[in-house]
Amino acid sequence: MAGGSVPGASLVDRTVRVLLAFDPDHRRLRLADLAQRCDLPAPTALRIVRRLVAAGFLERRDGGEYVVGRRVWDLGLLAPVQTDLRDVAAPFLQDLQAATRATVHLAERDGDRVLYLDRLAGVDAVPVVSRVGARLPLHTTGVGKVLLAHAPADVQQRVLAELTRVTAYSITSPAVLARQLAQVRRDGFASTHGEMDLANASVAVPVRGPDGQVVAALGLVVASLRRERPRLVAALSVAAAGLSRELRG
Repeated sequence: MAGGSVPGASLVDRTVRVLLAFDPDHRRLRLADLAQRCDLPAPTALRIVRRLVAAGFLERRDGGEYVVGRRVWDLGLLAPVQTDLRDVAAPFLQDLQAATRATVHLAERDGDRVLYLDRLAGVDAVPVVSRVGARLPLHTTGVGKVLLAHAPADVQQRVLAELTRVTAYSITSPAVLARQLAQVRRDGFASTHGEMDLANASVAVPVRGPDGQVVAALGLVVASLRRERPRLVAALSVAAAGLSRELRG
């Protein structure tokens, strides 16, 4: 109903609608856009937004746009699965970074995207697009390809049907990507070459939970895999095996 006149809609309901207005395609919203997406009168949307900004759930940028605040991510980290996984994985990520000197990623699948749970910066100045809490396309990242290769069939079908081009080397052919995913399942690792950023490459392996299912991926970002891939895959495999054992308890 226009104007936010949903019968019985409470302040909590309206606040939830404001937060849910943000998604991967709407990361920055002006007040008018928020009000429209939430079907709320502008004054109502403004009151809610001001409260959310004061509490740290939203941030107002200089240009007048609103973005999701750090407080939302902080709360998300309290979710049992993510908290447990990050805590258990921390020493393995540190050892992996020390052994390879590369940027280390811990990620899980969030719907049709890859969600970065943790990141340790590498020693070398290699450009890295990801950040903790970021969601990126599954098909353009090493950790994403691992997670996609072990995702349910319906997820794979949706992703293969809408392959976006991020760089000139991004895989946009469903047939090519399907072959790569089969190879990931066969070889036990995935790699990318300039598919998310032209200046880097990545390699990743799966992390398995107590039931043997893939619950996360460990990845490394480097300038090139031309000579280092066997060594990096070996280091990743050792770390992932140790982490998987810890998760099995």
